[in-house]
Amino acid sequence: MEFEIVIGLEVHAQMKTKSKIFCSCTTEFGRPPNTNTCPVCLGMPGVLPVLNKEVVESAIKLGLATHCQITRKNVFARKNYFYPDLPKGYQISQFDLPICEHGHVDIEVDGKSRRIGLTRIHMEEDAGKLIHDDREPKSYVDLNRACTPLLEIVSEPDIRSPQEAAAYLKKIHAIVTYLDICDGNMQEGSFRCDANISLRPVGQAALGTRTELKNMNSFRNVQKALEYEVRRQRDILLDGGAIVQQTLLWDPDKQMTGAMRGKEEAHDYRYFPDPDLVPVVIDEEWIARVEANLPELPNQRLVRFMDDLGLGTEEATILTGERALADYFEAALADYDNAKKLANWIMTEVMRVMKGEEGMDIAHFPVTPANLAKLMAMIDKGTISGKIAKTVFEEMIHSGKDADTIVKDKNLLQVSDEGEILKMVQDILAANPEQVQQFKEGKTKVMGFFVGQLMKVSKGKANPQMANELFSQELGK
Repeated sequence: MEFEIVIGLEVHAQMKTKSKIFCSCTTEFGRPPNTNTCPVCLGMPGVLPVLNKEVVESAIKLGLATHCQITRKNVFARKNYFYPDLPKGYQISQFDLPICEHGHVDIEVDGKSRRIGLTRIHMEEDAGKLIHDDREPKSYVDLNRACTPLLEIVSEPDIRSPQEAAAYLKKIHAIVTYLDICDGNMQEGSFRCDANISLRPVGQAALGTRTELKNMNSFRNVQKALEYEVRRQRDILLDGGAIVQQTLLWDPDKQMTGAMRGKEEAHDYRYFPDPDLVPVVIDEEWIARVEANLPELPNQRLVRFMDDLGLGTEEATILTGERALADYFEAALADYDNAKKLANWIMTEVMRVMKGEEGMDIAHFPVTPANLAKLMAMIDKGTISGKIAKTVFEEMIHSGKDADTIVKDKNLLQVSDEGEILKMVQDILAANPEQVQQFKEGKTKVMGFFVGQLMKVSKGKANPQMANELFSQELGK
Protein backbone atom coordinates (compact mmCIF):
# COMPACT_ATOMS: atom_id res chain seq x y z
CA MET A 1 0.00 0.00 0.00
CA GLU A 2 1.23 3.49 -0.89
CA PHE A 3 0.91 6.22 1.73
CA GLU A 4 0.79 9.98 1.49
CA ILE A 5 2.72 11.93 4.12
CA VAL A 6 0.87 14.82 5.78
CA ILE A 7 2.93 17.24 7.89
CA GLY A 8 2.08 20.47 9.66
CA LEU A 9 4.64 22.52 11.58
CA GLU A 10 4.23 24.72 14.65
CA VAL A 11 7.14 27.15 14.90
CA HIS A 12 7.82 29.17 18.04
CA ALA A 13 9.91 32.28 17.35
CA GLN A 14 11.13 34.22 20.38
CA MET A 15 10.92 37.96 19.83
CA LYS A 16 14.03 40.17 20.05
CA THR A 17 12.49 42.55 22.55
CA LYS A 18 14.53 43.88 25.46
CA SER A 19 11.75 43.12 27.94
CA LYS A 20 9.21 40.34 28.33
CA ILE A 21 5.72 40.34 26.88
CA PHE A 22 3.77 41.21 30.05
CA CYS A 23 6.41 42.66 32.40
CA SER A 24 9.59 44.74 32.31
CA CYS A 25 12.05 41.92 33.08
CA THR A 26 14.97 41.56 30.66
CA THR A 27 14.98 38.81 28.06
CA GLU A 28 18.80 38.52 28.08
CA PHE A 29 19.91 34.92 27.54
CA GLY A 30 22.41 33.13 29.76
CA ARG A 31 21.93 34.95 33.05
CA PRO A 32 21.94 32.97 36.37
CA PRO A 33 18.76 30.91 36.93
CA ASN A 34 15.72 32.79 38.20
CA THR A 35 17.30 36.26 38.00
CA ASN A 36 15.25 37.53 35.02
CA THR A 37 12.09 37.39 37.12
CA CYS A 38 9.55 39.54 38.95
CA PRO A 39 6.17 38.95 40.68
CA VAL A 40 4.39 39.05 37.27
CA CYS A 41 6.40 36.33 35.51
CA LEU A 42 6.60 34.32 38.76
CA GLY A 43 2.79 34.22 38.82
CA MET A 44 2.35 35.83 42.23
CA PRO A 45 -1.27 36.41 43.34
CA GLY A 46 -2.78 39.82 42.56
CA VAL A 47 -0.28 40.93 39.89
CA LEU A 48 -1.48 42.36 36.57
CA PRO A 49 0.16 41.86 33.15
CA VAL A 50 0.81 44.81 30.81
CA LEU A 51 1.23 44.09 27.09
CA ASN A 52 4.53 44.97 25.34
CA LYS A 53 3.57 47.00 22.24
CA GLU A 54 6.70 45.92 20.33
CA VAL A 55 5.46 42.30 20.36
CA VAL A 56 2.30 43.41 18.54
CA GLU A 57 4.36 45.32 15.95
CA SER A 58 6.57 42.26 15.41
CA ALA A 59 3.49 40.12 14.81
CA ILE A 60 2.11 42.61 12.30
CA LYS A 61 5.47 42.61 10.46
CA LEU A 62 5.49 38.82 10.22
CA GLY A 63 1.85 38.73 9.15
CA LEU A 64 2.46 41.19 6.33
CA ALA A 65 5.62 39.36 5.24
CA THR A 66 3.70 36.07 4.98
CA HIS A 67 0.63 37.48 3.19
CA CYS A 68 -1.68 37.06 6.20
CA GLN A 69 -4.87 38.86 7.07
CA ILE A 70 -4.28 41.04 10.15
CA THR A 71 -7.01 40.66 12.77
CA ARG A 72 -8.25 44.09 13.83
CA LYS A 73 -9.51 43.09 17.30
CA ASN A 74 -7.24 40.78 19.26
CA VAL A 75 -8.15 38.99 22.47
CA PHE A 76 -5.75 37.13 24.76
CA ALA A 77 -6.82 33.82 26.31
CA ARG A 78 -5.69 31.62 29.17
CA LYS A 79 -4.45 28.18 28.17
CA ASN A 80 -4.83 26.09 31.32
CA TYR A 81 -2.50 23.25 32.16
CA PHE A 82 -0.32 22.20 35.08
CA TYR A 83 3.42 21.84 34.71
CA PRO A 84 6.28 22.74 37.09
CA ASP A 85 7.69 25.41 34.73
CA LEU A 86 4.34 27.24 34.51
CA PRO A 87 3.91 29.02 37.86
CA LYS A 88 0.54 30.63 37.07
CA GLY A 89 -1.05 27.32 36.13
CA TYR A 90 -1.95 28.79 32.73
CA GLN A 91 -0.20 30.31 29.72
CA ILE A 92 -1.39 33.61 28.24
CA SER A 93 -1.90 32.99 24.54
CA GLN A 94 -4.46 33.62 21.79
CA PHE A 95 -7.14 31.15 20.80
CA ASP A 96 -10.07 32.00 18.53
CA LEU A 97 -8.84 35.49 17.60
CA PRO A 98 -5.16 35.22 16.56
CA ILE A 99 -3.43 38.33 15.25
CA CYS A 100 -2.66 36.84 11.79
CA GLU A 101 -4.55 34.29 9.68
CA HIS A 102 -4.67 32.67 6.23
CA GLY A 103 -1.17 33.45 4.95
CA HIS A 104 1.32 31.45 2.92
CA VAL A 105 5.00 31.01 2.05
CA ASP A 106 6.50 29.55 -1.10
CA ILE A 107 9.24 26.92 -0.90
CA GLU A 108 11.37 25.15 -3.49
CA VAL A 109 12.47 21.50 -3.28
CA ASP A 110 14.28 19.67 -6.09
CA GLY A 111 13.58 22.53 -8.48
CA LYS A 112 9.83 22.47 -7.85
CA SER A 113 7.98 25.32 -6.14
CA ARG A 114 5.17 24.68 -3.67
CA ARG A 115 2.94 26.99 -1.64
CA ILE A 116 2.48 26.15 2.04
CA GLY A 117 -0.52 27.73 3.74
CA LEU A 118 -0.35 29.35 7.18
CA THR A 119 -3.34 28.73 9.42
CA ARG A 120 -2.45 31.38 11.97
CA ILE A 121 0.22 33.37 13.77
CA HIS A 122 -0.49 34.29 17.36
CA MET A 123 1.22 36.00 20.30
CA GLU A 124 1.89 34.19 23.56
CA GLU A 125 4.26 33.97 26.50
CA ASP A 126 6.87 31.26 26.92
CA ALA A 127 7.01 28.90 29.88
CA GLY A 128 10.08 28.39 32.09
CA LYS A 129 12.60 25.62 31.67
CA LEU A 130 13.12 22.35 33.54
CA ILE A 131 16.73 21.32 34.12
CA HIS A 132 17.22 17.64 34.90
CA ASP A 133 20.11 16.47 37.09
CA ASP A 134 22.17 13.74 35.39
CA ARG A 135 23.58 12.45 38.70
CA GLU A 136 20.40 12.02 40.76
CA PRO A 137 16.64 11.94 40.15
CA LYS A 138 16.05 15.65 40.63
CA SER A 139 14.79 18.42 38.39
CA TYR A 140 15.18 22.17 38.82
CA VAL A 141 13.06 25.01 37.48
CA ASP A 142 14.57 28.08 35.82
CA LEU A 143 11.92 30.75 35.25
CA ASN A 144 14.16 33.21 33.38
CA ARG A 145 12.37 32.26 30.16
CA ALA A 146 8.86 32.51 31.66
CA CYS A 147 6.85 35.35 30.07
CA THR A 148 9.35 35.74 27.19
CA PRO A 149 7.42 36.85 24.07
CA LEU A 150 6.75 34.26 21.38
CA LEU A 151 5.04 34.21 18.03
CA GLU A 152 3.64 30.79 17.19
CA ILE A 153 3.42 30.17 13.44
CA VAL A 154 1.09 27.30 12.54
CA SER A 155 1.13 25.88 9.03
CA GLU A 156 -1.67 24.12 7.22
CA PRO A 157 -1.11 20.35 6.80
CA ASP A 158 0.25 21.07 3.30
CA ILE A 159 3.75 19.66 3.69
CA ARG A 160 4.25 16.32 1.93
CA SER A 161 7.80 15.24 2.81
CA PRO A 162 10.51 15.73 5.43
CA GLN A 163 12.53 17.61 2.78
CA GLU A 164 9.66 20.06 2.29
CA ALA A 165 9.40 20.46 6.07
CA ALA A 166 13.08 21.45 6.28
CA ALA A 167 12.70 23.87 3.35
CA TYR A 168 9.60 25.44 4.93
CA LEU A 169 11.37 25.83 8.29
CA LYS A 170 14.36 27.49 6.62
CA LYS A 171 12.05 29.91 4.81
CA ILE A 172 10.28 30.92 8.05
CA HIS A 173 13.68 31.24 9.75
CA ALA A 174 14.90 33.51 6.94
CA ILE A 175 11.79 35.71 7.12
CA VAL A 176 11.92 36.30 10.90
CA THR A 177 15.66 37.04 10.82
CA TYR A 178 15.34 39.39 7.81
CA LEU A 179 12.57 41.21 9.71
CA ASP A 180 14.98 41.34 12.69
CA ILE A 181 12.23 40.23 15.08
CA CYS A 182 13.97 36.98 16.12
CA ASP A 183 17.66 36.03 16.29
CA GLY A 184 16.84 32.53 14.97
CA ASN A 185 19.20 30.75 17.37
CA MET A 186 17.92 27.16 17.50
CA GLN A 187 20.59 26.02 19.99
CA GLU A 188 19.45 28.62 22.54
CA GLY A 189 15.80 27.79 21.90
CA SER A 190 14.78 31.14 20.42
CA PHE A 191 13.58 29.38 17.25
CA ARG A 192 11.86 26.06 17.93
CA CYS A 193 9.68 23.69 15.99
CA ASP A 194 7.09 21.01 16.75
CA ALA A 195 5.88 18.80 13.93
CA ASN A 196 2.54 17.03 13.50
CA ILE A 197 2.75 14.09 11.13
CA SER A 198 0.39 11.42 9.88
CA LEU A 199 0.13 8.97 6.99
CA ARG A 200 -2.92 8.11 4.92
CA PRO A 201 -3.49 5.78 1.95
CA VAL A 202 -2.96 7.60 -1.34
CA GLY A 203 -6.31 8.93 -2.55
CA GLN A 204 -7.92 9.01 0.90
CA ALA A 205 -9.34 12.43 1.87
CA ALA A 206 -9.54 11.88 5.62
CA LEU A 207 -6.38 12.55 7.62
CA GLY A 208 -4.69 9.73 9.49
CA THR A 209 -3.97 9.68 13.23
CA ARG A 210 -1.17 12.13 13.93
CA THR A 211 1.73 12.22 16.31
CA GLU A 212 3.59 15.32 17.46
CA LEU A 213 7.39 15.49 17.42
CA LYS A 214 9.31 17.71 19.84
CA ASN A 215 12.94 18.41 20.83
CA MET A 216 14.27 19.18 17.34
CA ASN A 217 16.91 21.91 17.56
CA SER A 218 18.25 22.05 14.01
CA PHE A 219 17.00 21.88 10.42
CA ARG A 220 18.84 18.59 10.04
CA ASN A 221 17.21 17.09 13.15
CA VAL A 222 13.75 18.13 11.97
CA GLN A 223 14.26 16.29 8.69
CA LYS A 224 15.82 13.23 10.34
CA ALA A 225 13.10 12.99 13.01
CA LEU A 226 10.34 13.19 10.39
CA GLU A 227 12.05 10.59 8.19
CA TYR A 228 12.25 8.24 11.16
CA GLU A 229 8.60 8.83 12.10
CA VAL A 230 7.47 8.19 8.51
CA ARG A 231 9.22 4.80 8.59
CA ARG A 232 7.83 3.99 12.04
CA GLN A 233 4.23 4.83 11.13
CA ARG A 234 4.44 3.06 7.76
CA ASP A 235 5.72 -0.14 9.39
CA ILE A 236 2.88 -0.11 11.94
CA LEU A 237 0.20 0.49 9.28
CA LEU A 238 1.57 -2.18 6.94
CA ASP A 239 1.48 -4.66 9.83
CA GLY A 240 -2.20 -3.88 10.36
CA GLY A 241 -1.63 -1.85 13.55
CA ALA A 242 -3.05 1.52 14.57
CA ILE A 243 -1.16 4.74 15.24
CA VAL A 244 -1.51 6.06 18.80
CA GLN A 245 -2.05 9.81 19.02
CA GLN A 246 0.78 10.98 21.27
CA THR A 247 3.63 13.43 21.73
CA LEU A 248 7.08 12.05 20.90
CA LEU A 249 10.56 13.29 21.75
CA TRP A 250 13.37 13.04 19.20
CA ASP A 251 16.61 11.60 20.58
CA PRO A 252 19.44 12.88 18.31
CA ASP A 253 21.97 10.50 19.87
CA LYS A 254 19.90 7.35 19.31
CA GLN A 255 18.37 8.74 16.10
CA MET A 256 14.89 7.67 17.15
CA THR A 257 11.72 8.95 18.79
CA GLY A 258 10.35 8.05 22.21
CA ALA A 259 6.91 8.54 23.76
CA MET A 260 6.49 11.58 26.01
CA ARG A 261 2.74 11.78 26.74
CA GLY A 262 -0.70 11.49 25.18
CA LYS A 263 -1.50 14.21 22.64
CA GLU A 264 -3.78 16.96 23.93
CA GLU A 265 -6.64 18.61 22.07
CA ALA A 266 -7.79 22.24 22.36
CA HIS A 267 -10.63 21.39 24.75
CA ASP A 268 -8.14 19.89 27.21
CA TYR A 269 -6.75 23.36 27.84
CA ARG A 270 -10.11 24.98 28.76
CA TYR A 271 -9.33 28.23 26.94
CA PHE A 272 -11.18 31.36 28.06
CA PRO A 273 -10.53 35.12 27.57
CA ASP A 274 -7.99 36.54 29.99
CA PRO A 275 -9.87 38.98 32.26
CA ASP A 276 -6.67 40.92 33.09
CA LEU A 277 -5.94 42.01 29.52
CA VAL A 278 -8.13 44.29 27.42
CA PRO A 279 -8.61 43.57 23.69
CA VAL A 280 -5.96 45.05 21.37
CA VAL A 281 -7.44 47.00 18.44
CA ILE A 282 -5.17 47.42 15.41
CA ASP A 283 -6.26 50.23 13.07
CA GLU A 284 -5.42 50.76 9.39
CA GLU A 285 -2.93 53.53 10.17
CA TRP A 286 -0.89 51.23 12.41
CA ILE A 287 -0.75 48.51 9.75
CA ALA A 288 0.19 51.03 7.03
CA ARG A 289 2.99 52.45 9.17
CA VAL A 290 4.45 48.99 9.82
CA GLU A 291 4.14 48.01 6.15
CA ALA A 292 5.93 51.19 5.02
CA ASN A 293 8.92 50.30 7.19
CA LEU A 294 9.29 46.63 6.23
CA PRO A 295 12.86 45.71 5.25
CA GLU A 296 13.85 43.87 2.08
CA LEU A 297 12.66 40.26 2.43
CA PRO A 298 14.46 37.07 1.26
CA ASN A 299 12.55 36.68 -2.02
CA GLN A 300 13.02 40.36 -2.89
CA ARG A 301 16.75 40.13 -2.21
CA LEU A 302 17.00 36.94 -4.29
CA VAL A 303 15.40 38.66 -7.29
CA ARG A 304 17.70 41.68 -6.88
CA PHE A 305 20.81 39.47 -6.72
CA MET A 306 19.75 37.79 -9.95
CA ASP A 307 18.55 40.87 -11.86
CA ASP A 308 21.06 43.48 -10.70
CA LEU A 309 24.15 41.39 -9.92
CA GLY A 310 23.76 38.67 -12.57
CA LEU A 311 23.88 35.75 -10.14
CA GLY A 312 22.31 32.40 -11.06
CA THR A 313 19.29 30.98 -9.26
CA GLU A 314 21.34 28.54 -7.17
CA GLU A 315 23.90 31.16 -6.14
CA ALA A 316 21.24 33.72 -5.23
CA THR A 317 19.17 31.15 -3.33
CA ILE A 318 22.11 30.03 -1.18
CA LEU A 319 23.38 33.54 -0.48
CA THR A 320 19.95 34.92 0.49
CA GLY A 321 18.92 31.87 2.53
CA GLU A 322 20.43 33.44 5.64
CA ARG A 323 20.36 37.18 6.25
CA ALA A 324 23.81 37.28 7.87
CA LEU A 325 25.36 35.52 4.84
CA ALA A 326 23.66 37.90 2.39
CA ASP A 327 24.83 40.87 4.48
CA TYR A 328 28.41 39.49 4.47
CA PHE A 329 28.32 39.10 0.69
CA GLU A 330 27.04 42.64 0.11
CA ALA A 331 29.54 44.13 2.57
CA ALA A 332 32.40 42.45 0.66
CA LEU A 333 30.86 43.52 -2.66
CA ALA A 334 31.12 47.15 -1.54
CA ASP A 335 34.94 46.82 -1.87
CA TYR A 336 35.07 44.35 -4.79
CA ASP A 337 33.00 44.72 -7.94
CA ASN A 338 32.90 41.18 -9.38
CA ALA A 339 29.74 39.64 -7.88
CA LYS A 340 30.09 36.26 -9.66
CA LYS A 341 33.68 35.66 -8.51
CA LEU A 342 32.89 36.80 -4.98
CA ALA A 343 29.76 34.60 -4.78
CA ASN A 344 31.74 31.59 -6.00
CA TRP A 345 34.50 32.15 -3.41
CA ILE A 346 31.99 32.51 -0.57
CA MET A 347 30.04 29.42 -1.64
CA THR A 348 33.18 27.28 -1.90
CA GLU A 349 35.86 28.51 0.49
CA VAL A 350 33.88 30.46 3.11
CA MET A 351 31.03 27.97 3.40
CA ARG A 352 33.49 25.05 3.41
CA VAL A 353 35.01 26.44 6.59
CA MET A 354 31.59 27.18 8.09
CA LYS A 355 30.45 23.60 7.51
CA GLY A 356 33.74 22.03 8.54
CA GLU A 357 35.22 21.08 11.85
CA GLU A 358 35.48 24.70 12.93
CA GLY A 359 31.68 24.91 13.10
CA MET A 360 31.69 28.68 12.55
CA ASP A 361 28.70 30.81 11.68
CA ILE A 362 29.04 33.81 9.38
CA ALA A 363 28.30 36.30 12.17
CA HIS A 364 31.55 35.21 13.90
CA PHE A 365 33.61 34.49 10.79
CA PRO A 366 37.20 35.67 11.44
CA VAL A 367 37.76 37.01 7.92
CA THR A 368 35.94 40.32 7.60
CA PRO A 369 34.11 41.19 4.36
CA ALA A 370 36.64 43.97 3.71
CA ASN A 371 39.59 41.60 4.11
CA LEU A 372 37.99 39.01 1.82
CA ALA A 373 37.50 41.74 -0.80
CA LYS A 374 41.21 42.65 -0.54
CA LEU A 375 42.18 39.00 -1.04
CA MET A 376 40.00 38.76 -4.15
CA ALA A 377 41.51 41.96 -5.54
CA MET A 378 45.03 40.56 -5.05
CA ILE A 379 44.10 37.54 -7.19
CA ASP A 380 42.71 39.77 -9.96
CA LYS A 381 45.80 41.99 -9.96
CA GLY A 382 48.11 38.98 -10.22
CA THR A 383 49.72 39.75 -6.85
CA ILE A 384 49.06 36.14 -5.80
CA SER A 385 47.81 33.07 -7.64
CA GLY A 386 44.47 31.42 -6.97
CA LYS A 387 46.26 28.48 -5.36
CA ILE A 388 48.32 30.70 -3.06
CA ALA A 389 45.15 32.66 -2.24
CA LYS A 390 43.65 29.55 -0.63
CA THR A 391 46.75 29.17 1.55
CA VAL A 392 46.53 32.85 2.51
CA PHE A 393 42.82 32.47 3.27
CA GLU A 394 43.48 29.60 5.69
CA GLU A 395 46.09 31.72 7.46
CA MET A 396 43.63 34.64 7.62
CA ILE A 397 41.12 32.38 9.35
CA HIS A 398 43.53 31.13 12.00
CA SER A 399 45.63 34.25 12.59
CA GLY A 400 43.12 37.02 11.97
CA LYS A 401 45.71 38.91 9.88
CA ASP A 402 44.84 40.57 6.58
CA ALA A 403 45.99 39.21 3.22
CA ASP A 404 48.66 41.90 2.61
CA THR A 405 50.41 41.15 5.90
CA ILE A 406 50.40 37.37 5.35
CA VAL A 407 51.67 37.60 1.77
CA LYS A 408 54.56 39.88 2.82
CA ASP A 409 55.44 37.91 5.97
CA LYS A 410 55.55 34.59 4.13
CA ASN A 411 57.01 35.91 0.86
CA LEU A 412 54.08 34.61 -1.21
CA LEU A 413 54.08 37.28 -3.93
CA GLN A 414 53.33 35.77 -7.32
CA VAL A 415 56.30 35.54 -9.69
CA SER A 416 55.40 37.47 -12.84
CA ASP A 417 58.88 38.18 -14.11
CA GLU A 418 58.87 36.77 -17.68
CA GLY A 419 62.59 36.09 -17.75
CA GLU A 420 62.53 34.19 -14.46
CA ILE A 421 59.56 32.05 -15.50
CA LEU A 422 61.03 31.43 -18.98
CA LYS A 423 64.22 30.01 -17.40
CA MET A 424 62.11 27.59 -15.31
CA VAL A 425 60.04 26.61 -18.37
CA GLN A 426 63.15 25.82 -20.42
CA ASP A 427 64.68 23.78 -17.60
CA ILE A 428 61.47 21.72 -17.21
CA LEU A 429 61.22 21.02 -20.95
CA ALA A 430 64.89 20.01 -21.07
CA ALA A 431 64.40 17.62 -18.13
CA ASN A 432 61.33 15.94 -19.66
CA PRO A 433 62.03 15.07 -23.34
CA GLU A 434 59.57 12.17 -23.32
CA GLN A 435 56.64 14.45 -22.40
CA VAL A 436 57.82 17.03 -24.96
CA GLN A 437 57.65 14.33 -27.67
CA GLN A 438 54.14 13.34 -26.52
CA PHE A 439 53.01 16.95 -26.86
CA LYS A 440 54.45 17.13 -30.40
CA GLU A 441 52.49 13.96 -31.24
CA GLY A 442 49.26 15.76 -30.35
CA LYS A 443 48.82 14.72 -26.73
CA THR A 444 48.11 18.28 -25.56
CA LYS A 445 46.88 17.18 -22.10
CA VAL A 446 50.54 16.83 -21.13
CA MET A 447 50.53 20.62 -20.79
CA GLY A 448 48.98 20.09 -17.35
CA PHE A 449 52.03 18.05 -16.36
CA PHE A 450 54.39 20.85 -17.41
CA VAL A 451 52.46 23.53 -15.52
CA GLY A 452 52.30 21.26 -12.47
CA GLN A 453 56.08 20.85 -12.54
CA LEU A 454 56.50 24.61 -12.78
CA MET A 455 54.22 25.20 -9.80
CA LYS A 456 56.21 22.64 -7.85
CA VAL A 457 59.52 24.32 -8.68
CA SER A 458 58.16 27.82 -7.97
CA LYS A 459 56.32 26.65 -4.83
CA GLY A 460 53.04 27.76 -6.36
CA LYS A 461 54.16 31.34 -6.89
CA ALA A 462 54.55 31.41 -10.69
CA ASN A 463 51.92 33.31 -12.67
CA PRO A 464 49.92 30.42 -14.23
CA GLN A 465 48.67 32.43 -17.22
CA MET A 466 52.16 33.55 -18.12
CA ALA A 467 53.43 29.99 -17.59
CA ASN A 468 50.91 28.57 -20.06
CA GLU A 469 51.83 31.17 -22.66
CA LEU A 470 55.57 30.54 -22.30
CA PHE A 471 55.18 26.73 -22.44
CA SER A 472 53.11 27.09 -25.64
CA GLN A 473 55.73 29.45 -27.07
CA GLU A 474 58.67 27.14 -26.31
CA LEU A 475 56.90 23.96 -27.43
CA GLY A 476 55.94 25.63 -30.68
CA LYS A 477 59.54 26.24 -31.64
